[in-house]
Amino acid sequence: MSGSRVFLICALLSVAAVTKALAQVRYVDATADSGIRFRHTDGRSGRKYLPETLGSGAAFLDYDSDGDIDLYIVNAADLPGAHSPSPPTNALYRNDGSGHFDDVTAEAGVGHTGYGVGCAVADYDNDGRPDIYVTNYGANVLYHNDGDGTFTDATAHAGVGDARWGTSCAFLDYDRDGFLDLYVVNYMEFSTDRDERWETKGVRTYASPVDQIAGSVFVSEPDILYRNNGDGTFADVTAAAGITGRGLGLALAVGDYDDDGDPDMHIANDMEPDFLYRNNGDGSFTNAAPFAGVAYDQDGMPGSGMGASFGDMDNDGRLDLVVSNAAAAPALVFRNEGLGMFADVSFPSGVGQVTLPRFQWSAEFLDYDNDGQSDIYIASGHLQDNIALFSDESYAQPDVLLRNRGDGRFADVSVETGVAALTVEVSRGVAAGDIDNDGDVDLFLTNSNRAARLLRNDGGAANQWLMCRTVGTVSNRDGIGARIRVVAGGLSQVKEVRSGSGYLSQGDLRVLFGLGRHATAELVEVRWPTGLVDRWRDVPAPQIMTLTEGEGR
Repeated sequence: MSGSRVFLICALLSVAAVTKALAQVRYVDATADSGIRFRHTDGRSGRKYLPETLGSGAAFLDYDSDGDIDLYIVNAADLPGAHSPSPPTNALYRNDGSGHFDDVTAEAGVGHTGYGVGCAVADYDNDGRPDIYVTNYGANVLYHNDGDGTFTDATAHAGVGDARWGTSCAFLDYDRDGFLDLYVVNYMEFSTDRDERWETKGVRTYASPVDQIAGSVFVSEPDILYRNNGDGTFADVTAAAGITGRGLGLALAVGDYDDDGDPDMHIANDMEPDFLYRNNGDGSFTNAAPFAGVAYDQDGMPGSGMGASFGDMDNDGRLDLVVSNAAAAPALVFRNEGLGMFADVSFPSGVGQVTLPRFQWSAEFLDYDNDGQSDIYIASGHLQDNIALFSDESYAQPDVLLRNRGDGRFADVSVETGVAALTVEVSRGVAAGDIDNDGDVDLFLTNSNRAARLLRNDGGAANQWLMCRTVGTVSNRDGIGARIRVVAGGLSQVKEVRSGSGYLSQGDLRVLFGLGRHATAELVEVRWPTGLVDRWRDVPAPQIMTLTEGEGR
């Protein structure tokens, strides 16, 4: 047999093996069986108010500390001219451990009726219970978890009820004092009283924040950084910390991109340059985006950043960055080159070609098949609900799941995994987490002015895995900001415990590592925000593992 024929047979067998592996992992629509009956209401009346376009976020959290992640979902409200039969509210669903969720909104006291946008969850007072922060088009809200199944509105006491148009948010311990601080991204100055009519080709549409000829149409708002005082209150330290930029902010990604032990922040702005706030370690930040190469794309153009996420896509120990974009522009993939620099590899990675036709929102790194490589999920759906009247594009669009091939490139597996067929919606936020504790990543999707969807991962746990739950003792209780390194079979992976991410949302605070076929992790290492390093060796998989600060060998 000739060498070329042998090579061809081996190649075909390799392709068949990959296809078989992919076929084993499928997402199925578990919404109906789960008991989740949430429908987003954007308050539209035909007057095309811009807040209607953003959708809302969601967050996974274990609010009752029973080991199963529950779900908080943000809803909007009526705008002038709209009249809902009953006021739309945010919702809290309790996971009963069997894959079924019960609506406990009323008894928990978290059914906020404001015009909700985004959310983040974390234990801001270190009492062992996750609390909830909600951003609004209007005053934001902080719910304190009372530990008995109910929450108390602690906004006024905490001093975090800013009334500007908030979007994404996240808890982080930027000064590493053991108390979680809070960053809130703001969008623009907007009032329904001053809304102007906007048309495209004679059709009434939602306004564009930036006109290509006239420049900015709306006035952007500055973000807010709140420092946790440690007594249940927060102080606005935005100016003192050097957070001076103004942008049409939509997304926030937190991660230690320069690996110096403190959290940095990337802010995705809409049609304006992005920010990358490097933590100086002295309570201040510097916008390093122009130097780092992430303020613009490779052509020097600002994107329409809707979603953002840090993740180590090439397992080199450095956090890379993905930022979603509007239609006719690719999702931007920035590879961390070290020394504070990134390279735009959107098209060399294959991500640019796939995402170019779609209007993208949430963007997330996740390992859907537990092979040890970080894949990418992109939520899609147009901004204009009547786009078909003046364009070949569609309002509802399928989401995209991109499989990391391990060679610097990604392959579109949306069809093979069932994602393409299940997500022809108007997606906005994505929360990723393991709802049934079986060791693979499930997805909750919010859809603009439509019913939400829960996608269950079937088959991802065929590979080995470790789920790491962090408990800080000197660091913040959730261990947010801890950097975890897992080594299995010679493959080293790095992930961080993080609060809000993607777009308006937050995933499971537990960190999932796929180990492929390796049944043991030679090393699990945690670098805590305090700087302490814990190590556990020869850890068997699969398991959900609690990592407590100071208990590593």
